[in-house]
Amino acid sequence: MSNSQPPAGRALAPRRHEEILKRLASVGSVSIAELAEFFEVSRETVRRDLKQLAQRGQLDLVHGGATRFEANEPALDLRIEDNAEGKRAIGRAAAGLITDGMVVFLDSGTTTLAVAEALAGRRNLTICTTSLVIALLLCRQPETRVHMLGGEIDPAEEAASGIDALDAIGRFRVDVAFLGGGGLSPDGEVTDFSRAGAEQRSRMVTTAAKAYFVLDASKFGRLTPLRIPHFEQAAGVIVDIRPQLPICQALARKGPQLIVASEFLDL
Repeated sequence: MSNSQPPAGRALAPRRHEEILKRLASVGSVSIAELAEFFEVSRETVRRDLKQLAQRGQLDLVHGGATRFEANEPALDLRIEDNAEGKRAIGRAAAGLITDGMVVFLDSGTTTLAVAEALAGRRNLTICTTSLVIALLLCRQPETRVHMLGGEIDPAEEAASGIDALDAIGRFRVDVAFLGGGGLSPDGEVTDFSRAGAEQRSRMVTTAAKAYFVLDASKFGRLTPLRIPHFEQAAGVIVDIRPQLPICQALARKGPQLIVASEFLDL
C-alpha cells in the first residue's frame, strides 16, 4: 500500500474554504494577499479557492479578492447616521484645507455632506456639486456661490450623474475637490460601486488642482467592484481613524497622502 498523501494544498482546501466563508460572514470582504499570507499558500491557490466558491454561489469575485458586497451602495438616507461623528471629524479636517476665494467641488455622499456642513460658516467660496442636499445647504450661506452640476438625478443618492454631469465638470476651474468612494481596498486603492461613479470621480481627480478622497472607517478593507482610474493622482485620502498598517503601507506605495482627521486636528 502506498504511503503517499495528496498535496497539502488539496488536503487543506475544505478548511481554507470554511475559513474564507467565516471571514466573509464576519467582515464582508477578503483579499487574496491577506489570505495567501494567512494560509501560507500561493496567491494562485487562493484565486482557485475563491473561484470554486464563486462557482457554488457562495461569494462574489472582485478585484483583489472576494466579498459578499451589495451591487449598489445603500441609499443616502440609510447611510447618514453611520459613523456620524467620524464623518464630522473628516469634515472639519477637510475644511481646514480651504481658504477664502477658493472654488471647491463637493461630490455626493454622506461624508462630503459633512464637509459641506463644516464649510457652512465660511464666506467667499464658490461651490460646485452634483448633490442636491449639499447645494440646498450651501446656497443659503452668505457670500457663497453654488453651481449645481446637471444630469439625471439618482433618487437613492439624491444627486446628478451621467454624461451631462461629466461634461459640466470640465467647465470649472476647481482648486480643491472632495470625493467619496465605495471602499479603500486592502491593496490601498479607492474603489467604487458603479461605472458612472468611478468615471465621474476619476474625471475630477484629473481636473482639480488638488483632489482628496474622504472615507470613514466603514470603508476600510471593503472591496467594491470597480477601480477609480487615476485615483493615485489624488493629493490625499482623509480618514477619521488610521486604517490597519497593511492598508496604510499599500496606500503610501500608490502615492496619495494619508490624512488622519484626529491627528490633523490636533496639530
